[in-house]
Amino acid sequence: MSGEAFGLYTHIRNNRIRSRLLLAGLFLLAWLASFGGILAATGFMGTPRGVDPYTYALNTFIVASPFITVGVAIWIFIGYQINVAIIGAVTGARGLERAHAPKLYGMLENLCISRGITMPRLMIIEDQALNAFASGVKDSQFTVTVTRGLLDHLDDAEIEAVLAHELTHIRNGDVKLMVVAVVIAGVLSFLSEVAFRSMRFSGSSSRSSSDNKGAGAAILIGLLIMAVAGILASVIRFSLSRSREYLADAGAVELTKNPDAMISALLKISGRADIAGVPSGIMDMCIENDPDDMSDIFSTHPSISKRVQALVGAAGGRLPPRLNEMALRPPLTAIVEARGPWGARHPNE
Repeated sequence: MSGEAFGLYTHIRNNRIRSRLLLAGLFLLAWLASFGGILAATGFMGTPRGVDPYTYALNTFIVASPFITVGVAIWIFIGYQINVAIIGAVTGARGLERAHAPKLYGMLENLCISRGITMPRLMIIEDQALNAFASGVKDSQFTVTVTRGLLDHLDDAEIEAVLAHELTHIRNGDVKLMVVAVVIAGVLSFLSEVAFRSMRFSGSSSRSSSDNKGAGAAILIGLLIMAVAGILASVIRFSLSRSREYLADAGAVELTKNPDAMISALLKISGRADIAGVPSGIMDMCIENDPDDMSDIFSTHPSISKRVQALVGAAGGRLPPRLNEMALRPPLTAIVEARGPWGARHPNE
């Protein structure tokens, strides 16, 4: 297993480097979205006579870029400081004290001690969905949040595997990166909202110009630039999340030495992970987000079936003997029961 462990840590290192580059790209997208918004607003409002909208928008952007940069930096700083509070307010999560869940605290504490990890705070969402996520960007903030449904429907070994999965996200630095990605995605949404509102409410102050024949094209190009920035931001968020779920699953097995529990937990969670009222940016941080179907290519997480395949093939895990008793969604049940994760039934079943 030493070779596999070395490979795991090599992937973690490479993913951290790639993630930093992707997050730097997200910061650049804020500038791109800003320019698109300025161009669209310029085309809508008009320009001084004799000045084309593209030149006017570029000059305006150059003047505004320091303020945009400072604004984004402040937004990120605020996100760093109060991200856990914001997530808690949005999800309705509340603190879970040791006295109310001593067994859960004991599991998390033992996992932390085994790897010298600072004990994160525990929180709970009173929802029957089966899910969990980690949040925070530094030791004093790190939090693991679980749902009531997860505690009600998973056994102790499965809950321990889920806790280990979330601790691995903290250990690998995934949580910090995902929080920053969500914060910057919020910046793009805010910039888009400002641009659209400025175009909507500034019609009465628009400047007419006989030389501004390209105004309509400038509006369309500006909106297109903003749309491209938003799409690229979503693609980057997807890549940040998808690659890390495999590593977090492997890290959970390393911590617990129980791949079967991780497999069983994922199968129980499948199709029951949607937390009511939780925004997509936070669902991206959860152990499971999207359904296991043909939309997998656009999902922020790999499908459960692919994650189970990886655990069976690389970690020596086994499928539970009675899948039908786990309330699985029919598509995943059919995949696993009919041909197993590798095209055939497990040889020891």
